[in-house]
Amino acid sequence: MTTVSSPHHAPVTTADQLGARRIGVPSLVFMIIAASAPLTVVAGGVPSNFAVTGLLGIPLSFLVLGVVLLLFSIGYAAMSQHVHNAGAFFAYIAKGLGKSAGVGASLVALVAYNAMQIGIAGMFGFVLSSFLEGQFGLAVPWWACALVAWVLVGVLGVNRVDLSAKVLGVIVALEFVIVLVYDLMGLSAAPEGISADGLLPDQLFAAGVGAALVFSIAAFMGFESGAIYNEEVKDPKRTAGRATVIAIILIAVFYAFSAWAMTMAEGPSNVVAASQENGPDLMFVFLAERGPAWFMDLANIMFMTSLIAALLAFHNIVARYFFALGRERVVPHWLARTSTRTGAPVAGSLAQSGLALIVLIVFAISGAGSDDPLFPVVTLFTWLTNMGAFGLVLLMALTSLAVVGYLRRFEHEYSVWTRMIAPGLAAIGLIVLFVMIILNFSVLIGAEGESVLSWLLPVLVLAPGAIGTAWALWLKSNRPQTYAGIATGGELG
Repeated sequence: MTTVSSPHHAPVTTADQLGARRIGVPSLVFMIIAASAPLTVVAGGVPSNFAVTGLLGIPLSFLVLGVVLLLFSIGYAAMSQHVHNAGAFFAYIAKGLGKSAGVGASLVALVAYNAMQIGIAGMFGFVLSSFLEGQFGLAVPWWACALVAWVLVGVLGVNRVDLSAKVLGVIVALEFVIVLVYDLMGLSAAPEGISADGLLPDQLFAAGVGAALVFSIAAFMGFESGAIYNEEVKDPKRTAGRATVIAIILIAVFYAFSAWAMTMAEGPSNVVAASQENGPDLMFVFLAERGPAWFMDLANIMFMTSLIAALLAFHNIVARYFFALGRERVVPHWLARTSTRTGAPVAGSLAQSGLALIVLIVFAISGAGSDDPLFPVVTLFTWLTNMGAFGLVLLMALTSLAVVGYLRRFEHEYSVWTRMIAPGLAAIGLIVLFVMIILNFSVLIGAEGESVLSWLLPVLVLAPGAIGTAWALWLKSNRPQTYAGIATGGELG
């Protein structure tokens, strides 16, 4: 076994290195989009947004957020040319705002990404359980169905990353086909005709716009994950940046178009009421009334595979964060262990699977006495995915500020627009969005008025950040060599 020397760490073995550079731009785009789960967003997220906010301007919200995230991606892509670290947000914030802030951010990221991944498992368990009962009359508990996904994702997570990319590529392509067929059917039906309703500014920028934007930003979560694979892409200076920009544009346009098509399919005067009546079933009710039965079944199956794709995408992200932090001894070093056969971050993958299993068991036990079939959706899915979105928006805002701090030293390589203006505008937009999430958190988790969960769930995301920052300061005083090596792993030459 060979070793790689480092001035800041003990020697790092090849068992602590990720796999060969196998990922190109197309594969990375699919992996990024898979995390946002296109079919899940259109079938579940868009109707929920209409129903809760009562606003017609949901299609426009995706374009508005797309602009903000494109501004974010300009500096993010520039910084990705210089920082190649599987702990993306962690490394970027450490480089731009200081190592202590970076370690704090890393623990926020771990909590946020784990929350997104485990929360989606709750939705998958509910959807598969409902499907089995509706199609075959089998009463299988949601937690048992969630364990099916847990096993599948765990197996793929310890294999070569290009295998995951291929699986995700097929699933995402089929998701797009299903949604586009629905879109075309909706535009063909259009009971009130084709109009610009849903895309007009006054239909979004009204009372409730904050909640609408907060719901819609969740649809983009995972778009920033391209940089996490920068140690595994074919061209670390360009692949992640290009894939991120392409993914943002595709996601924003696709979701805006599909939400607009849904508005036309139901009619602008009826889409809010229909969403409030049918919720996430709105798309499937439409397909059942107008499409062949086999296509309805296919759409339901693809809805489940969409969730699997998102579970795998977020699992891979968490595994690489564990790897990056273990490599730099911010967390136990054994978490940096990788497979000498596949190059996959095996220890990080197993750690994520272990955490997911514990949380699933806790919710399975706590929901054992509940007669509500939606229990895993209104608790596990809703609580944890909103915790994740809360943390990730905060990290994106901090990363925008970090980009400004880091790129100051490259004034001869990048324009003022790239170094300061674009990331500065993105930071302002993301900070505003973060405040909106705080103000609307009760709405997001379905709580009536203020509740303990309204402040407890955000605290569970933020507290690890404070602990991580304090831990970094302790390392600075007591383990200066370890502290000096923070955010240096994965750098090229």
